[in-house]
Amino acid sequence: MKLKLGDKAPDFALPDQLGAMHSLKDQKGKWVLLYFYPKDDTPGCTKEACSMRDNFPKFKKLGLVVFGASVDSAKSHSKFALKYELPFTLLADEDKELVNAYGVWGKKKFMGREYMGTNRWSFLIDPKGKIVKIYEDVKPDKHVDEILADLKELM
Repeated sequence: MKLKLGDKAPDFALPDQLGAMHSLKDQKGKWVLLYFYPKDDTPGCTKEACSMRDNFPKFKKLGLVVFGASVDSAKSHSKFALKYELPFTLLADEDKELVNAYGVWGKKKFMGREYMGTNRWSFLIDPKGKIVKIYEDVKPDKHVDEILADLKELM
């Protein structure tokens, strides 16, 4: 099932990099960015995470909750967050429930090889839990600017 603008964002209950549980319903009344990335500590994912980190004070000022999510383990997320001093929550979706619920798990191609993996997509969720923006095929170095521009327009 492909999510569309205006759809209710699927809820989740997943551990973060420290083992604490998080759910979307706990964020009711807040703006949420749920961004999916393929793998901890890889070039594109590191670039995206560090860009989120560097702009985190702007997100915080706007009241945006940021969740990064991948199918890596909480232990992997912990190393990644520590290494790059990431101030936001990384969700460990080892059972692939979240990537499947949001439709971001799918076929990928790299150097002629096809495989299943997490697509780099993000979802902006309004305080009522509705999806107001879907970012497909995210460019790690430009994504934060898109988010900030959209938030200024939507808030």
